[in-house]
Amino acid sequence: MESFFKEFGDLRIPLKDIKYATYDFDKSNVIGHGGFGKVYRGQLPHSKGQSMVACKRLDSTFGQGNPEFWKEIIMLTRYTHENLISLIGFCDEDGEKILVYERAVNKSLDRHLHSKTFTWIQRLKVCLGAARGLSYLHDHNGTQQRVLHRDIKSANILLDDKWNAKVSDMGLSKIGPANQPHTAIVTTIAGTPGYLDPMYLKFCILTKESDVYSFGVVLFEVLIGKLCYEKINDSSFQSLVPTWKKMYEEKELKENIFQDLLQEMNPRCLETYSDIAFQCLQEYRERRPTMSVVVEKLETALELQETYEEITETALHPLTYEKIIDIAVNPLTYKSEEELKSCLSKGILINGGKTWFSLNKNGEHCEMISAAECLIPIEGTISKVEYVSEKISRFAAGKCYVTHNGKFVARLQAQFLSPQIAYTVNLVFKRPGEVVAIKPCYVGIRYRLKGETECSVSCLADVKEDGWLMAELYQFESQSRYVDLEILFEGVIDNSYSGNYLLEGIEFQPVEKVEHEELEGDKADVQTISESDDTYWEKKLPNDCHDMIKWSKDDVKWTTKKELYSFLCKGFLTSNGQWFFLAKSGKRCLMVSARDALAHRQWEWKNQSESRFFFIDIQSESRFGEVAFYPSQPFSIDCNILGLSPETTYASYLVYKLPEQTSDYKFPLKVMDANFHNREVLSKLQYIFLLNPQTPVIRQKVDQNSPKPTNRPKQKGIRQKVDQTSHNSLNRAKLKGISQKVDQTSHNPLNRPKLKGIPRQRDDGWMEVQVCEFQSGTGIEPKWMCVKLGALFYAWLRGLTVQGVEFRPE
Repeated sequence: MESFFKEFGDLRIPLKDIKYATYDFDKSNVIGHGGFGKVYRGQLPHSKGQSMVACKRLDSTFGQGNPEFWKEIIMLTRYTHENLISLIGFCDEDGEKILVYERAVNKSLDRHLHSKTFTWIQRLKVCLGAARGLSYLHDHNGTQQRVLHRDIKSANILLDDKWNAKVSDMGLSKIGPANQPHTAIVTTIAGTPGYLDPMYLKFCILTKESDVYSFGVVLFEVLIGKLCYEKINDSSFQSLVPTWKKMYEEKELKENIFQDLLQEMNPRCLETYSDIAFQCLQEYRERRPTMSVVVEKLETALELQETYEEITETALHPLTYEKIIDIAVNPLTYKSEEELKSCLSKGILINGGKTWFSLNKNGEHCEMISAAECLIPIEGTISKVEYVSEKISRFAAGKCYVTHNGKFVARLQAQFLSPQIAYTVNLVFKRPGEVVAIKPCYVGIRYRLKGETECSVSCLADVKEDGWLMAELYQFESQSRYVDLEILFEGVIDNSYSGNYLLEGIEFQPVEKVEHEELEGDKADVQTISESDDTYWEKKLPNDCHDMIKWSKDDVKWTTKKELYSFLCKGFLTSNGQWFFLAKSGKRCLMVSARDALAHRQWEWKNQSESRFFFIDIQSESRFGEVAFYPSQPFSIDCNILGLSPETTYASYLVYKLPEQTSDYKFPLKVMDANFHNREVLSKLQYIFLLNPQTPVIRQKVDQNSPKPTNRPKQKGIRQKVDQTSHNSLNRAKLKGISQKVDQTSHNPLNRPKLKGIPRQRDDGWMEVQVCEFQSGTGIEPKWMCVKLGALFYAWLRGLTVQGVEFRPE
């Protein structure tokens, strides 16, 4: 003890000074209670004046005693950090044991959880500060002994006059050896119920991950706005942590967040924050992040929130439109803000005629950069076209280009985007000699971001209102008004077309969801077919329903007409091997088996008894006990259809399943009607997709270390960094304003029109895609269907499994 006083003697404070500072421990100066005892506020005199202090007076009846007292002194003198509470001194005199700290005038975090004035960005900063303090104690770099706090909770995170977080109460902490990746200490259980690591409780083994778990509880408290437990009665409490974890897993967390915070939050910030909070609460220690990772994620969340608030404050400022007006090519005449918006919604040329700017119906900014401004000629593959007039293009004559073989580079510098909006990047073009496009067409444009090694392919081009074609290339969420991209176009892979295009420019357009196609959850990629209640079933029961039942392969019994109607709607196998059922309209429908619909020599075949050899699960077995798989290319649908309703337009659907590996199915199939000669086939050419076409998404990530974009307004938190789950080559990509990572698992293009050649998921576990349409005859005579399907871009169809072809009224 003598050596201890020699080392820490200069920290000793006389008892009389402490009594003077606290008015002899007057009750009016009590500011808190803890595991140590009561805490008193006071003003302690020193050579330079007075300091506001907090005096923690040992009371052994609260559970802590001499060991915790001396340990606290040792810890807070050896480990100092801006986010750890500072020890000013101690008193060990006349039986009193008192610790004197810097006073955190804003008290502890737990007192502010439900405060409406405690903003989301304040909460983020407090959590980040506390995480930095705890990360320092854990010392993930191995430069000193690792300290395990053992009692992390919101009551032990104090807040100074500037709302900086100070981790306190080190009396229960444990010290582990230095320079070791892992620290595990067998010890008795200590800490606060509700915050304790379940693994620590179970095995009495304390690790740094135990602190991580406790900190995860604090993160959720800050988000939900309440403590992690509820009082059941005077002696027992119930933990809310399992409920919070379940809310996160079931995506119901947003509905339970402290509601005063929601309107302040950047959704991406909330996602980043809640993700790391949930990871901290993983049951198994090895699945929890280190505190250094927690710090990194909270820094990202804070950067996102700061950027969001800065952008939100200025995004709709009138100066935005004033700047646009100032750089308009032609003067704008308007008398009110409404007239100005009306004018801008029609579109204007700005930037010396290099950019076309407009507002969509939601007031969001649309921006097209002319081909002359953004395309970089590649010698021998691109040439300028001088004859383009303003009647064809919104840009002046000579501002469009014809590409040869579809090879060129586009450097894009958008300057007028709406922040925090989902955008698509679209190539706007026509085929030379085409005045206006009248229908969507399929193209094979190969492209990639500079630095990327893998190309994406845009297969579908839609018709814009002005008659130009638009191929969607990427989607991204704008962080600011500015974005720089460099896209390399590698040519086309459609051998049926030369690849020459007349390019007007590249357009940034806000994503406009098509309401009637909008789906939820995991079904966002496909449209689901499901039965609905049929109130008027009796009117739809065919007059010859009794004759239909005779077609069944098996005997059928029913007691009421409604049972009969229900049976017909569910369907049955006919004696000639077809599946018959009624549509809700009462029209007849058929599914012809793969054996009867496909050319046998083009397929391999498996019976249901051999299902273990091919990709059929029990939930989606074939109605016919047999499937076709692994076709040759091309393959044909060639069958006679008997028993359809007369004078009805029918659509035929290929019913199929794809293998787990579907990357080869992103290209469309070419469909040709084999009933016509070759010359007529070309005019009837159409395409279908077996896998819903996707658009690559450019992901964005914040980085602390990368330089900010130059020559731009201050954009806090916008950096260049590549998510390491992406290709390493992305580190070389040029992208200012957002960082780039192309996600090949991408989004369904939401602003495309509904097309008939897009696949849908069926309730029976199979998929279907419409192949063609035809008109049934006036009677019940057979209808012959013969179409040929081939892989347009040399995609393999290995693993494709077909159950049959279904015919339903269009």
